[in-house]
Amino acid sequence: MKDAIEYPNAHIKGGYAGKILHLKLSTLSHETIPTERYAQWGGGNGLGTAIFWDYCEDKTITDGRCEENVVVLATSPLCGTNAPAAGGRCEVVGVGYGQIPIGWFTRSNFGGRYSSMMKYAGWDAVVISGKAPHPVWVEVTNDTVVFHDARGLWGKGTKETQLSILARLDKDGNGWGWQPLPGKKDVGVEYSTQRPAVCCIGPAGENQSMFGCLVHDLGNGAGQGGFGAVWGYKNLKAISFFGSGGIKVADPMALVEARFQVKERYAADVEKPDIYQWGMLGRVFTSTFVGLPSDNRRMQACMGCVMGCRSRYDIGYGNEVSCQETSWYGHYAAKYAGGDPKTMAEVTMQIAEYCNDLGINSYPFEHGLDWLERLWHEGWLGKGKKVHTDLDFGQIGSLAFGKALLEAVAYRKDIGEDLAEGFIRAAVKWGREEDTKNGNLLFPYWGMPEHGYDPRAEVEWGFGSIMTDRDINSHEFNPLFWKPTIDIAYGRNPRIEAEEVVKLVAEKLEPYVDGPKCLDYSDENIYSDAVMNLTRWFIHYSRFWKNSALFCDLRWADLFDTNAPGNVGATADPTVGEQVFWNAVTGEGISFLDGLARGHRIFLLQNAIWALQGCHRDMVKFANYIYEKKMEEAEFFPFYFWPCRDEHGNWSYQDVLHRHLDRDKFEEWKSRFYAAEGMDPTTGWPTRKALEAVGLGHVADELHRHGKLQEEA
Repeated sequence: MKDAIEYPNAHIKGGYAGKILHLKLSTLSHETIPTERYAQWGGGNGLGTAIFWDYCEDKTITDGRCEENVVVLATSPLCGTNAPAAGGRCEVVGVGYGQIPIGWFTRSNFGGRYSSMMKYAGWDAVVISGKAPHPVWVEVTNDTVVFHDARGLWGKGTKETQLSILARLDKDGNGWGWQPLPGKKDVGVEYSTQRPAVCCIGPAGENQSMFGCLVHDLGNGAGQGGFGAVWGYKNLKAISFFGSGGIKVADPMALVEARFQVKERYAADVEKPDIYQWGMLGRVFTSTFVGLPSDNRRMQACMGCVMGCRSRYDIGYGNEVSCQETSWYGHYAAKYAGGDPKTMAEVTMQIAEYCNDLGINSYPFEHGLDWLERLWHEGWLGKGKKVHTDLDFGQIGSLAFGKALLEAVAYRKDIGEDLAEGFIRAAVKWGREEDTKNGNLLFPYWGMPEHGYDPRAEVEWGFGSIMTDRDINSHEFNPLFWKPTIDIAYGRNPRIEAEEVVKLVAEKLEPYVDGPKCLDYSDENIYSDAVMNLTRWFIHYSRFWKNSALFCDLRWADLFDTNAPGNVGATADPTVGEQVFWNAVTGEGISFLDGLARGHRIFLLQNAIWALQGCHRDMVKFANYIYEKKMEEAEFFPFYFWPCRDEHGNWSYQDVLHRHLDRDKFEEWKSRFYAAEGMDPTTGWPTRKALEAVGLGHVADELHRHGKLQEEA
């Protein structure tokens, strides 16, 4: 086992490997950064943001495809441990590519075992700067760092790339039996039966498509943010980690006991699962949104998970694909297959797997493909049309068409040359800018697609996205839509009545909110201080507990849970809450609210970066259709149920469709939000007072030098 980090602060006793790896691509060299400089930020998003601030010399850059950009892949103290649904995430931060109007400093995230292996090799994060003179991949084995020529890998898919690297690293050629590793310090050769963990890009990233993502193993991808394109510009094909070390845990017994309590109180019974369960931590999550291509499968999970949400099959394809990548093409495949569920599932799963192999973020296709089909039906798009394409949209839904479309985007061929810059930019170029305003193209914020939770209905999702840098993709409150809506759609009484569920949730949000009014999404309440403070909790929670401590988005926050006595969720619980696992691993002794305060500090620093990039409150606005067009139908159902309170104070689940947001009321809401967060309501920039209050006076000084700080009188 490796030596434990000597922590400079006595209250931090475990969790960190102690070193951060800085890859200087321009010179094909590296250096070590002590983690202790950044431990105050936790890990993941916070740690990565702080490193970016220190190492990116020009924070005004607005396109991540440049040498000045610094990208960080960061773990947390929980990575590599058995903290439930918190041991396997990896956070990615840096200036991205593909957002509108500019490439913001942004984030992405992926699961699997990459962050764990990074920790076992002795590293808490990897920092990437510069641009390599030719394609390279980087091998990290414990303390040994080697830059390899990747010109032979350039052009290969993510699967072949990883297999090639694994074959190269199989020192004995024995197919991953006991493998020798260079030892640490005075230790000689060490051995492991584990496989190295590889993160790489595919052709989409190499060709700098905004769809380009980072892929690890078969189905773990950092999609949003365009980081695949950033790696492609930097000539970085892959980074592998292989380690023989371990992680010091401050209180191993507390960690094990808390995990067992989670299992006893919340875990689903895999033999007899409660498929109508309400909650996050104990839910049974189907790995695909289409019928399964085979009944012969087994669960596959990220490191430390309490319930595998993906599958491996006996059919040789579709392994580890999950969630949205299995839905965007499904209804087209179903129609083309004449409703045959087996054919539809087979096509959909193969298309999902091909997305991963090309290194493509499939989410923009969720609404983008519908728009392309509309243009084809209108005669605007097609062979010899105003927008020429050789793609045969008459075959949409077939395996051949799906692959051809993905290849066009990955290799910048045909209409893929324009689409690789993003659907919004393609619409403007093709003379269809009006579609970005009227709702024909459902991209409500920052040039990114609506996630299925339209801002006109699920307002905290919309507010949380527009007040940050991207689709927030954080499902804390989302079960308040899914659970009652599904029950009502299938003729069941909601498992928990509206009045009870809002009380359960509101108790978790104290002291940000005073009672359940914050969860009333009726037309009269969505611009209230209560909903504003809920949004603040939402951002602070996601910035620290989710994106920095790296609790999994598909399991946390657990605000209510029918698996537990009294339907009480695990979040903030004194015996099994997020802070319990953090403290068991680190020994730090923080409270749940301390974590939210750290989330606020991270958010302030990120707002400072956005200010330097040119962000102003006048840019923080939804697409026009969100204000001007009523939402008449949801993506998943013809209704969108959410808890609402009537004039008599009675709670019930009500359909919150058939409305649009009010532009003036939202602008006034923004002013109150900025003031509450410690930002100037006239600009949206952090104030000196707020920054100095959290120890970021040097950040205020830099904003002042750039004319981005209004000094208080």
